[in-house]
Amino acid sequence: MIAPIASLAVLSFLLAWLVTFSMRRVAPRLGFVDRPGHRKIHPNPIALGGGVALFVAVALPLAAVIIGAWAIDSAHPPRMLAGLSRDFSAYVGGVRQQTPLAAGLIAAMLAMHLLGLWDDRRALGPYLKLAIQVAVITALVIRFRSLWSLTAVDEGLHAGHVLSIGISVLWITAITNAFNFLDNMDGLSAGIAAVCTTAFLVTALSIEQWFVAAALALLLGALLGFLCFNFAPASIFMGDSGSLLVGLLLGVLTIRTTYLTPGTSLGAGWYSVFAPLIVLAVPLYDLVVVSAIRILRGHSPFKGDTNHFSHRLVARGMSRRTAVLCLYLITAATSIAAIILPHAPSTFVALLIFAQTLLVLGVVALLEQHPLPAATSLARTEEVASPPLPTAQPEAAPMARST
Repeated sequence: MIAPIASLAVLSFLLAWLVTFSMRRVAPRLGFVDRPGHRKIHPNPIALGGGVALFVAVALPLAAVIIGAWAIDSAHPPRMLAGLSRDFSAYVGGVRQQTPLAAGLIAAMLAMHLLGLWDDRRALGPYLKLAIQVAVITALVIRFRSLWSLTAVDEGLHAGHVLSIGISVLWITAITNAFNFLDNMDGLSAGIAAVCTTAFLVTALSIEQWFVAAALALLLGALLGFLCFNFAPASIFMGDSGSLLVGLLLGVLTIRTTYLTPGTSLGAGWYSVFAPLIVLAVPLYDLVVVSAIRILRGHSPFKGDTNHFSHRLVARGMSRRTAVLCLYLITAATSIAAIILPHAPSTFVALLIFAQTLLVLGVVALLEQHPLPAATSLARTEEVASPPLPTAQPEAAPMARST
């Protein structure tokens, strides 16, 4: 099963590369660019539309797999496919079983992608944007609640129906906006998403979660293809149409995964369900800390500033590229621990992994202790609709895009 999943990643990479390359040329002709000025400090207009490449590279192959599974006679597959695996019929049956969820996921992806495109073009208000996000996510969760692996956790925690839905919606919304917040430097959000996706993919493969693994492979390929043009210095941005899409996919797929090795009960491997928290520790930390700082200062949590961890690293003297690479490595450190967690032989080992994650976040907290410029409202963010600010001056640390 590894080979077909790897082929999906390769296909997604090629699609993302080609569409990103095309959008980089087409978007300026359509006026779909991020222009310099106000809080945007890049000197020239930069193409938007990287999110289009991410959507196409994930949704198109996923839809093709679904259509193919229903079009092929699994009992008598074509000669060119018959030799792929002895379990070909079982794979086709598995795809058909997951078709409702896959179709619902594609629909939610499209809705979130269109919301992001709308915001990239017209800059929606933050609360309208958040309300639409919650509506899309809630509809998806309610419609497919019976398919979430979180229901297994519900049994262990004795969580009720409403509580389960609330937890799911809150989690997916948080992850969606965490990656929206992270999109503040060239290659940062897409790169960290690629690191997290790799960790989740390895975990899904190790516990034989084939549908999740296939979707993650598509996402990983798409992110890597896009990063060929988005890593500093970026020639195209993903925009909200990309960051919201990536966050939604990771939020949904992390809930869909059981994190329990085959044959392990929830009681014996209870700590495995915390794997996504460890993988996403850095994005969630940044989301919580930045939001808390803004609220304590009497500002909206959706109002852009330079309080992100990436900004503080640059304020300490790092180049933007070095700061981004530093965040990649920190995320990878927690991700490796999360990959091990479902296979931890005892609670003691699991507690050591939790302690390691807290130590990593402790290092992050120490690195954040740096005075920042007083005009914190000058940062570019790809967050939930940062409204224009009345004053704007060039920042000491230029970033990829300001909206």
